[in-house]
Amino acid sequence: MQIKSVSFIKSSPNVGQCPESKFPEYAFVGRSNVGKSSLINSLTNKKKLALISGSPGKTRLINHFLVNDGWYLVDLPGYGYAKVPEQIRAGWRKLVEDYISERQNVRVVFVLIDARNEPTYLDELMISWLEYYEIPYCVVLTKADKISKNKMDKQIYRVAKIVKLDNLCIDYIPFSIISGEGKLEVLGIIEEYLNKPPKED
Repeated sequence: MQIKSVSFIKSSPNVGQCPESKFPEYAFVGRSNVGKSSLINSLTNKKKLALISGSPGKTRLINHFLVNDGWYLVDLPGYGYAKVPEQIRAGWRKLVEDYISERQNVRVVFVLIDARNEPTYLDELMISWLEYYEIPYCVVLTKADKISKNKMDKQIYRVAKIVKLDNLCIDYIPFSIISGEGKLEVLGIIEEYLNKPPKED
């Protein structure tokens, strides 16, 4: 897949204010500071499309970007940043679950996990939500250039242990914005699912 055009559409404080769900949607979610903004910018070849903050936890809205005039890239709020008050963190988690459960054109959710760290309870909760709502998802292991292949294999094994429904987990993709590893694989999954029907109500 080639990304020829990307345009910011809207930031929404709740699911009810998201754009009309007329295009396939591919959402990206993960813990704050997992490298989500950098990954989105790498995929789209736009250095400043998703803002990268020195203070993790800044993404508090659902951000829609229209790609190739045919599908939405959706930047979901990060979760789990310790310095954010629990009330706000809980609100972010609800926003993400509402998106997953209510948006009808979601094709794939890309769950980002830092390749250097053990999966957390919140990562496991996110995967549980996706399996409960029967949303296909792909685990993207970010910052892959910072660990060896042997350690990456062990990390994939650890993540696989929290997956219950293999038929919904599409793949485990090591990703590096430095080397470009994983970029073609992520874009390939997006292209593969473009013509598949969305989840049923």
